[in-house]
Amino acid sequence: MRIATAGFPRFLLMTTTALLAPASIAMAQDAAPQAAADQGGGNVIIVTAQKRSENLQNVPISIQALGTQKLDQLNVSNFNGYTQQLPTVVAQSAGTPGTNIIYMRGVASGGDGNHSGSLPSVGVYLDEQPVTTIGGNLDVHVYDIARIESLAGPQGTLYGASSEAGTIRIITNKPDTSGYYGRMDVELNKVHKGGTGGKVEGMVNIPLSQKAALRIVGFYEKDAGFIDNVPGTRSFVPQPGGITINNNQFVKKNYNDTEISGGRALLKVDLDDNWTVTPGLMYQDTRSHGSYGYDTSLGDLQVQHFLPEYRRDIFAQASLTIEGKIGSWDLTYAGAYLDRKTFSSSDYTDYAEAYDSLYSSSGGIAGYFYYKDNAGNQIKPIQQVIGQDHFKKMSQELRIASPSSEPLRFVGGLFYQRQSNLIHQDYKVDGLADLLSVNGKPGTLWLTQQHRVDKDYAAFGELSYDILPNLTATAGGRYFKYDNSLIGFFGFGRNPAYYQFGPNYPFPGTPNNPPPNAAGSTQTGVAGCYTSDGLTLRNAQLAGETNITLLPPAVGGSPCTNLGDYVNGSVVPKRAKGDGGTYRFNLTWKPDRNVTAYATVSRGFRPGGINRRADVASYKPDYLTNFELGLKTTLFDGLLRFNMAVYQQNWKNFQFSYLGANSFTEIHNGPDARIRGVEFDANVVKGGFSFNFGGAYTDAKTRKNLCLGDDPTYQCKDVLPDGRPDAVSATAGTRLPITPQWKLVSTLRYTTPVGAAKVYGQANATYQSSSAADIRSLSYIGGTTDTYSPAASLGRINAFTQVNLALGSDWDKYSLELFATNVFDKRGDLARFAECGSCTQRTYVVPNQPRTIGIRAGAKF
Repeated sequence: MRIATAGFPRFLLMTTTALLAPASIAMAQDAAPQAAADQGGGNVIIVTAQKRSENLQNVPISIQALGTQKLDQLNVSNFNGYTQQLPTVVAQSAGTPGTNIIYMRGVASGGDGNHSGSLPSVGVYLDEQPVTTIGGNLDVHVYDIARIESLAGPQGTLYGASSEAGTIRIITNKPDTSGYYGRMDVELNKVHKGGTGGKVEGMVNIPLSQKAALRIVGFYEKDAGFIDNVPGTRSFVPQPGGITINNNQFVKKNYNDTEISGGRALLKVDLDDNWTVTPGLMYQDTRSHGSYGYDTSLGDLQVQHFLPEYRRDIFAQASLTIEGKIGSWDLTYAGAYLDRKTFSSSDYTDYAEAYDSLYSSSGGIAGYFYYKDNAGNQIKPIQQVIGQDHFKKMSQELRIASPSSEPLRFVGGLFYQRQSNLIHQDYKVDGLADLLSVNGKPGTLWLTQQHRVDKDYAAFGELSYDILPNLTATAGGRYFKYDNSLIGFFGFGRNPAYYQFGPNYPFPGTPNNPPPNAAGSTQTGVAGCYTSDGLTLRNAQLAGETNITLLPPAVGGSPCTNLGDYVNGSVVPKRAKGDGGTYRFNLTWKPDRNVTAYATVSRGFRPGGINRRADVASYKPDYLTNFELGLKTTLFDGLLRFNMAVYQQNWKNFQFSYLGANSFTEIHNGPDARIRGVEFDANVVKGGFSFNFGGAYTDAKTRKNLCLGDDPTYQCKDVLPDGRPDAVSATAGTRLPITPQWKLVSTLRYTTPVGAAKVYGQANATYQSSSAADIRSLSYIGGTTDTYSPAASLGRINAFTQVNLALGSDWDKYSLELFATNVFDKRGDLARFAECGSCTQRTYVVPNQPRTIGIRAGAKF
């Protein structure tokens, strides 16, 4: 196993510099020891990863936890904040908040997150309820959070389908009947080369009686922009005399700002000594403007975009948890209903620029397509994508657990969830002629109007037995069924005056037959909709039928239905169904109360699904099998905690999404992959001094060739559905993308009493090595036979180190802190992407935030 170390010298130099700063401020005085049970900096952390409350050191899982105090100390308030501190976790972003896709332990093929694509491979939970969504992680604002647990490796036994590679659990602080109290925190910050931001957060705990309490949290955050939309033009052939556009009306400094507001409320009621009911409500509204990715062809933190760009992400969740006892057994019910709506506008000018070059011999995109208004005049060939997703998720779990003090222990239950997404994407061309637009949608070149439903059913259980007082065996399994469906419309319109073999029609600018739509496509869109006799419109016309009636649309807002199956006079959803099982076997040995060693074999899965294109087959489930050895130690009377795990994971027929011909999303099953890794976490606490150092090394490679098509032999000798020859897209042994080989995190903090205050200095440093942005070394451009390398076109996600510093003071009721994040203003790549499958001319980088300096103040009451 070859280990790359090129980035270590820089990381160690910058870490050392950062760590010396607060140490010199600390005056080398001994402070009173922190309580051992302090979840932020102490060496005892209570987690519920196995559906029971346990000391993290006794849980035979590779798990990292960020407690309340640690989250406050690191000033974590969002997704990027906590994933930066978790070595086994990385994310891929489409350029705006709420579009992040989580990956763990190298289980990443790239291209996930499409609303019609694969389910996520990492599950996300808020308390007991799953909030995993397709199309982007739910970016829950982090405030008054008890802890964030990161469970690495397949968690399919207790957590289900989307926990194939791991699970993130966000655990909130619960209402407390002991007394009335609260806190408020404010922050003001300034971004280097950017704007000014800040936040206001508060919580209050209200006892209603001796058996009931209410906890309310509210927040508002303004994230300053730091990417500029600079003046520019785009010219389209023929030249000279072609079409030139500018972006004057959208030029703006600090283009990418975000506002987040919301809150949550939890009510806890003790019905008696054994039964507790906890209903909850959560609401969050995120409004982003501009793009969080900058154009590498223009320079640092700059873009040139020509149409409005924004995204609004609103979600609300109602949850209910009931906990009680039946005899000595614990019974838990957890149910939730999540409603999420997103509204977005994206500039798709890069698509026009790319295809203008591809079609230059045919007059560019304006000449190849039919970009005309109702009078036959040429119009600008650029597109604005208006998107809307309405995501709903209902989940229910009933779980029972035997007493934890017995030598034979059981936890098991039943689970059901239904998640749906109403998908709307409208590719607008301003002024496009009615007869060239999608039927009934003037100005719409392309429309996606679909309804997706994913259902999951499961029964699960784990049985643990103490073979000896210090030796425990655990066996668990989960039986699952999935039923996924997709129905609706996607594609271009169909000019009602157009006939495949009809007479000439005097459409302005077209001397021959009128075009069926602006793209001249005779097959995609309305042409593929079902008629009352079960044929598609195109096939009915080719058969010579003249009296044609389209079936009404199955999804409101679309002209008809071309995505579905014709059955008995109507169109029903396309479906992917299946069932199977996952397992977990574990042997845990505790030679000493401060040492835990374990061996685990576990399996996770992800359901199969449907490809929209009729000529691309449905994709099958993929499975991940994990072999793991772990060691957890607490040494020197709690002074040092050191945990580590080594593992190998075999990923069978991994699901792989990419933009295929004409930028259609396709999902295929790739070959097997092998992932090996080591992860570790060390924590030292003595007096006012604490130091944490954690890291992960990941070696993830394909075992066979990745083909452009579905070749089960992986020799890549088939012919693709559109007639193009298959080819090797990535050779056997290619590293999987997105995940760096190395990710390291360290934090040093020193606290010393000064009068009535506790003064502290803190340094935090993170490092990640480079990784590929795409797995493919070969792909086709659009619908042509020309090829390119997506991996080379996007470039590598560059290695970077980030250092954050803080200096502050805590009093009994108040706190004050000065902080600087990304002190050395290092530009780090969080993700790389292109606007379309053929947009090789422009690569966008989603960076970490530039150096930010700010002040925080807090008050408790």
